[in-house]
Amino acid sequence: MQAQLDIILPVFIVIGFGYIVCWRGLFSENAVDALVGFTQNFAIPCLLFRAISEIEIGSAFSPDIIITYYLGAFASFFLGYFGARKFFNRSPIDAAAIAFCCFFSNTILLGLPITEQAYGADALKGNFAIIAFHAPLCYFLGVSAMEIARNRSSSFVEMSSRVSNAMFRNPFVIGIALGFFVNITGLPLPGPLSDGIDILAQAALPAALFGLGGILFRYKPEGDTKTILMVCMISLIVHPTIVFATGTALALDQDSLRSAVVTASMAPGVNAYVFANMYGAARRVAASSVLIATAASIVSIWVWLNILP
Repeated sequence: MQAQLDIILPVFIVIGFGYIVCWRGLFSENAVDALVGFTQNFAIPCLLFRAISEIEIGSAFSPDIIITYYLGAFASFFLGYFGARKFFNRSPIDAAAIAFCCFFSNTILLGLPITEQAYGADALKGNFAIIAFHAPLCYFLGVSAMEIARNRSSSFVEMSSRVSNAMFRNPFVIGIALGFFVNITGLPLPGPLSDGIDILAQAALPAALFGLGGILFRYKPEGDTKTILMVCMISLIVHPTIVFATGTALALDQDSLRSAVVTASMAPGVNAYVFANMYGAARRVAASSVLIATAASIVSIWVWLNILP
C-alpha cells in the first residue's frame, strides 16, 4: 500500500499546492488562467510534439492498445448519454456534455505523471499512443453528438465543417500532427529549436498540475448529486474495468495493459468542463464531476495499481 501511495501522492501534492495557494488568495484567478493558457496552448503541445516525433511508430501504435482503450472510452460515452437521458431526463444537449465527461479522461495531466511515477519513463509509449488519438477521436465524437443535438436540421456538410473546425484548432491536435510529420519525414530540427522545445516540454506537467489545482478551486460541488455520481462511477470504475477486460482478452503486453488501464482510470479532464461551458450545457455537472472525481481518483488509482501486474 505504501508503495502505491508513494507513486500517487507526489502528483496530488502538486495539485493540492495549487489549490491551497488559490484558496488563500496567494495566486489570483488571472494568474491561474495565464498558467493554464501557457500549458494548454504551448507547453503541452511541445511535450506531445517531442514525444510523437521521437516515438517508434511501428512498435508503439499497435492496433490492440488503441482498440482496448477506445472500446472502453466509447462504451463509457454511450453509457453516460443513455444514463443522462433515461434515468435523469436530461435534454440531448445536456446528455452529450455529460457523456463527454464520462469518457474524456485526464490522459495528460494525471495519466502521464502517474504512469511515469509507477513504471518509469520508458513505460510511457503506450500512453503517447493513446494520447495521439485522444483529442481527435474524443472531440470528433463529442462535437458530432453535440452538433446533432443542437442542429438537427443542419446539412452533413455544415456539421462536418463545425466538427473539423473544433478539432483542428485544438493545440494538442496541432502538436501531435506536427510530431507525426517530423517523425515520418525524418525532418531534422536545428539544435537551438530542439533545445527550446525541450525546455517548454519539461515545464508542461509540473505547471499543468499546479494550474489544475487552481482551476479545481473554482468548482464548488453543488446539486445534481446523482448525475455527478454516475459520471464518477463510469469514468473511475466502468471505463478502466472495460479496458482491463478487453486488454486481458486480447493478451495485451504488460506495458501496454498498464498504460491503457491507468489512463482509463483517470478522472475527467478539465477540458470536459471547457466542452460543457462552450455549449452552455450541464456546466454544473461537468465542473463538479471534474473536482469530485479528481479527489476520488486517489483511491481508484491506488486500487488499479494493486490490480495491475
